[in-house]
Amino acid sequence: MAKKKSAEKMIAQNKTARLNYFIEDTYEAGIALVGTEVKALREGKANLKDSYALVQDGEVFVHDMHISPYSYGNRENHNPLRVRKLLLHKGEIKRLYGKSREKGLTLVPLKLYFKNGMVK
Repeated sequence: MAKKKSAEKMIAQNKTARLNYFIEDTYEAGIALVGTEVKALREGKANLKDSYALVQDGEVFVHDMHISPYSYGNRENHNPLRVRKLLLHKGEIKRLYGKSREKGLTLVPLKLYFKNGMVK
């Protein structure tokens, strides 16, 4: 029996990143989100422009990634520009930490999408 293809639904793409930066490596990482962020992403309300990632205390965090508040949310809506944790393996984090310490290298998110119901 044939294996099902994993359906990727594109949410947002950082189009200027490929023009402004030389892409050396790419990694696929999950994102730790709170309640209404997933619903807002299903509406396609995200922006990766000017976003970047940093390795802090053995964890990777993405900064300046804008996820608009959920349109049907209430007072419990999330902060649109909050710092979000990326979910990576320890070995990948160590490699990224080593690369980010080199002069002139930075961590830039390229795209945001759903893969098998998970945000990557």
